[in-house]
Amino acid sequence: MSDATLHAIGQDPDDFAVQIADQIESFIVAVTEVAKGEDPDSAVPFLLLEVSQLLLAGGRLGAYQDVLPDERYEPDLGPEPDVDELRERFAYMLDPVDVYSEVFDPYEPRKAPVAHRISDDLADVVADLRHGLAHYRAGRTTEALWWWQFSYFSNWGSTASATLRALQSLVAHVRLDQPLDALDGLDTDEDLAEDDLAEQAGEVMAQELGGMGRAPQRSQA
Repeated sequence: MSDATLHAIGQDPDDFAVQIADQIESFIVAVTEVAKGEDPDSAVPFLLLEVSQLLLAGGRLGAYQDVLPDERYEPDLGPEPDVDELRERFAYMLDPVDVYSEVFDPYEPRKAPVAHRISDDLADVVADLRHGLAHYRAGRTTEALWWWQFSYFSNWGSTASATLRALQSLVAHVRLDQPLDALDGLDTDEDLAEDDLAEQAGEVMAQELGGMGRAPQRSQA
C-alpha cells in the first residue's frame, strides 16, 4: 500500500475535507471558465487536465475510511443549482466531438457500449460536486464527505472516468496525427445494438482535428 493511501486512510477528517473541498471547488471554477468558450481550441486538453485532477480527489475519497453521516436523513439543501446552461455551452462548444461510446461496467460480461455525451457527463459531475459543497459550506463537514464519497462510487467517479478516457482519446488522436473518421450520427437517445455502435461511434470530426471546439453563442428523505 502506498504512503499516499496510508496517509488518506489515517488523515484527520477536517483536514481531509478541506483538501477535498479545495480540489472540488477548483474543478468547478475551472470547467465553468472553460464553458464560457473564450479559448475553444484549448478546451479539450484543459478539460483533460481538470478531470484528471478531479479523479485524484476521487481516488483519495475511495481510499479513505468509510464516512458515516451524523444524521439518519440528509438535511434539506433547498433547490439544486441549475446545470443546464453549463451542459448546453459544452454541447455547443464540443460539437462534433461531444458524443462517444463507453462500456458502463467492465466487469459485467458481454456488456455492449452505450452512447454518452461529454457535455452531459461534465454537467452531471458538477451537479454531484456542488451538492456536497453546499453541505460543506453550511458547516456539515461529515455530511459533505459522506456525499462526495458515496456519489464517487455511485455516479460521478465512473462518469468522470469515462469522460477522461474520451478526452484522452481525442488529445491522443491530435498529438499522434491520427484523424478520426467522420462516422454517422450516434445519438444518445437511440437504443443501438453492439454492431450498430461499432459502426456509428459519433460524428467526431467534421473538420480536421485542429479545431476541436468553437465559441458559444443520497436522495433526501
